[in-house]
Formats: sequence, structure tokens, C-alpha cells
Amino acid sequence: MSAVPDGRYGRSAEARVDRKLKIVGAALGVLLLGFVGWIGYHYVSAANAFSGEMITFKVLSEDEVQARLEIRKDPETPGVCTLRAIAESGAEVGRKDFSVDDRASLVVADLTMRTTDEATSVELVACNAV
Repeated sequence: MSAVPDGRYGRSAEARVDRKLKIVGAALGVLLLGFVGWIGYHYVSAANAFSGEMITFKVLSEDEVQARLEIRKDPETPGVCTLRAIAESGAEVGRKDFSVDDRASLVVADLTMRTTDEATSVELVACNAV
């Protein structure tokens, strides 16, 4: 006779605590998911604010190369693009930062860089907003 019939006296204290913990856990989960989504959105949108692509490059002489870049950016955002020249051996023979101050959303630039030895390729390292 010590057992209480189910539903006769309401929920037990353990059931109320379990329900509160589930509600608090769900709320914290939603908040965490929202925070992660917000961080991801800002990370992705900031990455798209300034981007560059090397279209072509040309070796002008033993100590000079030229690269054509296409840079997409917000018209009001200045930035810097870094190029490096690489010799046949894989050694870096030139590196230069170029400022991009044009007030256009698409900038096509022909950039010339001096090298310490003959370059066989040119690599766009990065383009970043300043």
C-alpha cells in the first residue's frame, strides 16, 4: 500500500525536474546553434569582401615577371595582394605586395615584379582588405 497510484497526486518532483532540465537544455542548444550560425555567416561574408584571382602571367626577362590579376571587392574597400615568383627549382625568387586602391568593384591589374633569378611561375599568395 505504500505505492501511490499514477496520476492521482500530480507529477512527482523528479518528473518536474526532468522537464525543466529538458527545457533549459533545448534553450541552450538553440542559443549555441544560433551563435555558431552567426559566427559562420560573418566569417563567410568577410571572406567575400575582397578576393583576387590571377588570370595569367608572363616572364618578361631573367629578372622580371608580369601578372594579370582580377580583383573583386567592395568599391570603398582598399586592400593588398601578395604575389610571389618561383624558379624552376621551386625556390622563391621574388615576392611583392601590391596596393589596390581603385574605387571599383572589379579591378583588372597588370603588375610587374622584379626577381633575383629567372622565374618559371607566379603565384597569387593572398588578397586581403586593409
